[in-house]
Amino acid sequence: MSLKNKVQLITYPDSMGGNLRTLSEMLTKHFSDIFAGGVHILPPFPSSGDRGFAPLTYLEIEPDFGTWEDIRAIGEKFDVLVDLMVNHISRQSPYFQDFLVKGRSSEYADLFLTLDKVWENGEPVQEDIDKMFLRRPLPYSTFEAGGKQERVWTTFGKTDPSEQIDLDIRSPQTRQLLRAFFENFKQQNVKIVRLDAVGYVIKKLGTSCFFVEPDIYEFLDEIKALADSLDIELLPEVHAHYSTQFKLAERGFWIYDFILPYRILEALLTKNAAELTHYLNIRPHKQFTMLDCHDGIPVKPDLDELIDTKSARNLVEICVQRGANLSLILSDEHKAEDGFDVHQIRCTYFSALGEDDDAYLAARAIQFFTPGIPQVYYTGLFAGANDMDRVKETGEGREINRHNYTVEEMDLALGEEAVQRLLQLIRFRNTYPAFDGEFQVPGSTDNEIRMRWSQENKSCLLIVDLNTNQSVIEYIDEHGLLTEYRI
Repeated sequence: MSLKNKVQLITYPDSMGGNLRTLSEMLTKHFSDIFAGGVHILPPFPSSGDRGFAPLTYLEIEPDFGTWEDIRAIGEKFDVLVDLMVNHISRQSPYFQDFLVKGRSSEYADLFLTLDKVWENGEPVQEDIDKMFLRRPLPYSTFEAGGKQERVWTTFGKTDPSEQIDLDIRSPQTRQLLRAFFENFKQQNVKIVRLDAVGYVIKKLGTSCFFVEPDIYEFLDEIKALADSLDIELLPEVHAHYSTQFKLAERGFWIYDFILPYRILEALLTKNAAELTHYLNIRPHKQFTMLDCHDGIPVKPDLDELIDTKSARNLVEICVQRGANLSLILSDEHKAEDGFDVHQIRCTYFSALGEDDDAYLAARAIQFFTPGIPQVYYTGLFAGANDMDRVKETGEGREINRHNYTVEEMDLALGEEAVQRLLQLIRFRNTYPAFDGEFQVPGSTDNEIRMRWSQENKSCLLIVDLNTNQSVIEYIDEHGLLTEYRI
């Protein structure tokens, strides 16, 4: 399939009204022309943790959210994107539960990466672990399986043992399982699959066990061939040094622009567009763009070697003063030389900009004019502020940007001027024909951003004044006249 060059929504299955059916109703009632690019439904599958990112299976929908029928109904009107956590599955999954009961005699035993597949005699070597990019203190967990102790690879998870069990992607059994998941997605009218945590799938001693080349490309090429055969688009999700993303782009993959959110925030907070303008001139165009998401605003390692840590600390401090909390890098060797260790800034983008309507609309305008497919996270859609109560209630910092909206709250938010201005801007982005044409960054200055799209007799120019946060679009209308649209 070919992706539509229009705006997409990102939402949890229960964040816009409590379930998939209400989500479908809200989309049809209010947003049929807004999210013409599609809807990314964050994991709607049965899960044992990490708000859906520890799935038990991809063959079922969590009953509290709805059914596959609800997904298919949304898919009739919007291209649906779902996640496949290709690196891991829940310890509560039927596959791992069978392994816990039967151990190595389980028919699913080969799905998992027991340590004897990695180290001789299954004994971990600290020297090897020291080289790894760790997401938890140790990359494995110990379980009682089939009456004996088994250590299996677990990249992620806040508990010990972990709730997320890594899959052995070299196993034919794992490949067979992934095929079954993809074939089910096809049957359920899913058009796009995001490969979540794909950078961690290769475990190889002597490496960081993160985005191990060339092995990662062999795996991705195989998965892409499978997706292509089912007419499904792939979106690999990799938080890494920007050069890694660019390599994926060179190989023809869609990638996430994890650099753009920081650069836009930096430009608006410092009133200086120099770094953003430079980036807009060098970035690959085949990207999904975003400002906010269910995790946070990316910093390290996505912007390693692109940012000065002193100025980064200042930007981070402004966000913290506005209520943000931080996700930090664990491994010392992946921190900056001066100790800077911010992985992500966790807050809503609206709050990061001081809940200033004009600054927020300017940020969205820059995002929508940047080449790629724009995604708007649901709290961003409603210009949502930090949910501090939810953080206190759950103890989870990421919940600051995961407020669940009732239908009444959404109706109220839709009455807000900032939200109506955003919807108008999205309609312009979805319908103006020049966005399929040629992109330029003409004559921007440090305190002004200019971005132009042109195609045949149509063109539109975005001008953002960073001193005032005022944004205007000059465009050629259907009568051939130069028209001004103040955002």
